[in-house]
Amino acid sequence: MSFIITKAHLQLQKSDERSFSSVINESRRARASYSARTGVTVFLSHKHDEVEVLEEVIALLKNCGVSIYVDWMDEGMPKTTSGLTAIKLKQKITDCRKFVFLGTEGAITSKWCNWELGFGDAKKYPAHIAVIPIADSAGQYSGSEYLQIYPVIKTLYNSIKGDYVVEWNGKSEPLSDWLKR
Repeated sequence: MSFIITKAHLQLQKSDERSFSSVINESRRARASYSARTGVTVFLSHKHDEVEVLEEVIALLKNCGVSIYVDWMDEGMPKTTSGLTAIKLKQKITDCRKFVFLGTEGAITSKWCNWELGFGDAKKYPAHIAVIPIADSAGQYSGSEYLQIYPVIKTLYNSIKGDYVVEWNGKSEPLSDWLKR
């Protein structure tokens, strides 16, 4: 049985030996390697003000051995959002092998996140796109109907160190395998 990942589940993983700020700093240093030619890269669509959840998901994905692209860590992005931002985001989504939508309540209501998801859908559906629905600490997740068409990243166990899977069309595969293909 699999479970939607909760904020509490992610917070319990902070016992990892590396600090999440070191994961973020490592991702910033590695931004030069965010090219689909250098291995598996993941475009992580997220709401910018949800930093704590973002850090925890970056750590989860990096533990699977992939590079993560986060737009606000990219010094090449405009400081103020504009049409140029959209052009650059389209190129990054295209360049990255995988697209993961961090499905928090905030991201679901974000115009930019939904725009990224739509573009990611056009470029990555169905084999290279997935949603990580994040429930609140009580396990509540309202989601949105349109997210039901995507593969979903879940935890196999509602425990501190659960294994993660990607589920879609009644099938399940380990997250690390999905990320590598």
